[in-house]
Amino acid sequence: MNSIERTMLTLQHKIPDRVPVNQYNFLVTARLMGVSSFADFFRDGQAMAEGQIKAWQRFGQDIVTLENGTAALAEACGVNVVYQSETAPVAKEPAIKSLAEVDNLKLPDPYKDPLLKELLKATRIVAEQIGDHACIEGRADQGPFSLACEIRGMTEFMMDLALGEQEDKIHQLLEYCLQASYRYAVAQIEQGAHFTSIGDSPSGPDMLSPRFYRKYAYPYVKRLVSDLKARGILLSYHICGNATPIVQDMVDSGAAILELDQKADMRLSKVAVQGKTTIMGPIDPSGVLVQGTPELVRQKSREAIEILAPGGGFILSSGCALPATTPDENIAAMIEVAKQHQYR
Repeated sequence: MNSIERTMLTLQHKIPDRVPVNQYNFLVTARLMGVSSFADFFRDGQAMAEGQIKAWQRFGQDIVTLENGTAALAEACGVNVVYQSETAPVAKEPAIKSLAEVDNLKLPDPYKDPLLKELLKATRIVAEQIGDHACIEGRADQGPFSLACEIRGMTEFMMDLALGEQEDKIHQLLEYCLQASYRYAVAQIEQGAHFTSIGDSPSGPDMLSPRFYRKYAYPYVKRLVSDLKARGILLSYHICGNATPIVQDMVDSGAAILELDQKADMRLSKVAVQGKTTIMGPIDPSGVLVQGTPELVRQKSREAIEILAPGGGFILSSGCALPATTPDENIAAMIEVAKQHQYR
């Protein structure tokens, strides 16, 4: 069974030969390429593609995830983004200073925006060169709520929600962000990606109450999933932190994959998703994959498989992006455990 068959069977809630494995490794690829500046690398589609192909050739994971962090779509929407020499680009200044300015926002065209074009180029090159061998995840960057936080400013948008004085403008901004996410997700699939994904971490319980999540974040993710499904597109949905209080809502969104990290309760999450969707994660990228030994990585990977793999619906992965300093031997150890696992 090849990686595409293995992954797609898992997403269909069927049992493949073994657990598929992924790694969120865009920072690692910059290190593998030996670049002098991450800033230049993360704006060069050809370079990003070569880095991902090199990493896949070295480690042989089932899924190759194309991204450059959390700020690409935000930049296309007018957010000021800082490109750093040794880590991922970050949003610095919001695109709007008040909700009254939502009317001024223009939807970006992924095929014309300078950076999004490069990211789509990276996906296209990888899909053309190894898309028959590896399952390609073309990440659509941020989900509607997270994108709204970057466009308005995290603190400012959270205050807008708390005050609740401009509900119409809040929802207008979220609607704009939904459309931006949808356009970019579709464009990723048009490059040859097998599925797409979003990150919506600011909407998780570590930052937002479940009540506000259900009011402001969940409806827009659910619509995004539904709109993409109408075009036959599968979406993976990532929230960092302890998503346990909202994991049932995440399942109900209809997303094909829930990307969970080490803070989520594995046993409760498994009960919620069984036969309905697939969990991807939840190995701690810093405490285990960077700071741990290969044996600790194997131990945590085996524990995750023991709890999350029975009955299918599980992809072993880091729970979030791997730091550039992640030791190669630790990445290899996680992938080795998945390849040794056999469903019985």
